[in-house]
Amino acid sequence: MKPRKLIIQIPCLDEEAHLAATLRSLPRTVPGVDLVEILVIDDGSRDRTAEVARQEGADYILRFPNNRGLARAFRAGLDACLRLGADVIVNTDGDNQYSGEDIPALIRPILEGKADMVVGDRDPASVRHFSRSKRLLQYYGSWVVRTLSGTSIPDTTSGFRALSREAALRLNVISDFTYTIETIIQAGKKRLPVTHVPVKTNPTRDSKLFHSIWEYVKRSAATIVRIYALYEPLKVFSYVGGLLIILGLIPGIRFLYFYVQGTGGGHIQSLLLTVLLIIIGFQTVLIGLLADLIAGNRNLIEDVLFRLRCLELDEQLPHVEKNVRADSQAERRRAEA
Repeated sequence: MKPRKLIIQIPCLDEEAHLAATLRSLPRTVPGVDLVEILVIDDGSRDRTAEVARQEGADYILRFPNNRGLARAFRAGLDACLRLGADVIVNTDGDNQYSGEDIPALIRPILEGKADMVVGDRDPASVRHFSRSKRLLQYYGSWVVRTLSGTSIPDTTSGFRALSREAALRLNVISDFTYTIETIIQAGKKRLPVTHVPVKTNPTRDSKLFHSIWEYVKRSAATIVRIYALYEPLKVFSYVGGLLIILGLIPGIRFLYFYVQGTGGGHIQSLLLTVLLIIIGFQTVLIGLLADLIAGNRNLIEDVLFRLRCLELDEQLPHVEKNVRADSQAERRRAEA
């Protein structure tokens, strides 16, 4: 039977102060897998993040010369893990927010064949170091994502998650902002089995992903709308077109009322507004029909991309350097055992 490999990937940006504690907390042996390796993705850090990763025994370091963003770093990490032969991939943060002790429970549903994606549930409502506004946003934001994706994930913005090899091959991260919401909506629309497990958290520094709550809400909302429209274009455009048609009927009814009263000539602007809104509404629905046809073509392209990924996994992995220090540490651990 082929040995099972787990790779823990850690996207990092200027995490020199926290990365050592994160790496030390990660398990090197996990029940159900034969090999555990660690991949650190240095997303254009300006500090000693890469050097700390080498010193603390990360097996692989994927370095970018400039900052590409969290979503792209996550996507590059998945590609690297696949090429390195991972059967299960765990993504965690470099700020030591999540406990490495929860990794065995996180990957268990995948090992048991019950899920292709497992999201760590922080139970945001009970996390003391979260502000009240952040708790409310987490609650209502997760409800929106659950509704749109058809999943039951209570903490959709959690970055602590495990993916099966098939899920990593099938997911395509398009956003430049964050991968958390997008991957859950995609997994739900692709009918991948998704579940969650409770996890513990540690107090952390402020997020580097956004500078204010308003910025986070704005960019997350844009991501949700774009991804949902990508997978359900007819429904989205039909809702918008239907709303425009309904709004157009309101001044039309007003015009008919005055027309029956014999004073319709003074309200011709209501009739013009009705015609305009109804025309725009029908055009929006037609755009939805065209977008739905394009979405069908996109599904075929994604299937082709999945097959190409399966064929290309033996290619040389770019930008990834082997950490010799990690090899010597692994040999020392085996000798001590």
